[in-house]
Amino acid sequence: MIDPGGNPERILRTAREQDASIEWVLNTHAHWDHIAANAEVIAGSGAPLAIHEADLQLLRAKGGADYWGIPASASPDPNRLLAPGDILDIGTLRLEVLYTPGHTSGHVSFYEATSKAVFGGDVLFNRGIGRTDLPGGDQATLIRSIKEKLLVLPDDIVVYPGHGPRTTIGDERRSNPWIG
Repeated sequence: MIDPGGNPERILRTAREQDASIEWVLNTHAHWDHIAANAEVIAGSGAPLAIHEADLQLLRAKGGADYWGIPASASPDPNRLLAPGDILDIGTLRLEVLYTPGHTSGHVSFYEATSKAVFGGDVLFNRGIGRTDLPGGDQATLIRSIKEKLLVLPDDIVVYPGHGPRTTIGDERRSNPWIG
């Protein structure tokens, strides 16, 4: 499960209905809308949690939910701290951790070469990029992450962003006005 930001009952019910087990809870970053259901999904599945160390303080601060006045459960601490180049073998998937800071200091993306997919959190969107105006954000760092970690992937890699419709690396390389 990547970035359980809400609706833990639905996540757990869907896993049961599809006879799927949640082996890990992976956070691309620790903003509240990506971690708000961590506690409930972990409690309901027994799965361990993984996140990059640079987002640990933000995780412990409920992803800034209190600042926005949003009710959110505290996330448990991670069982594993992710590092660039880590490989997570989960079922038939082999996820490579790409360090993609800029939206937050510890943002990572998960690349699965065989499935031709990258789970990019809030770094790269369909014709957009992640916010950089929140603590830990930096636009130059974000653009560098996109260019050096994501745009080097093949054109046919599907990007599953944290918000909005999916896209491909090729489409973003050709059409994203933020990274031209």
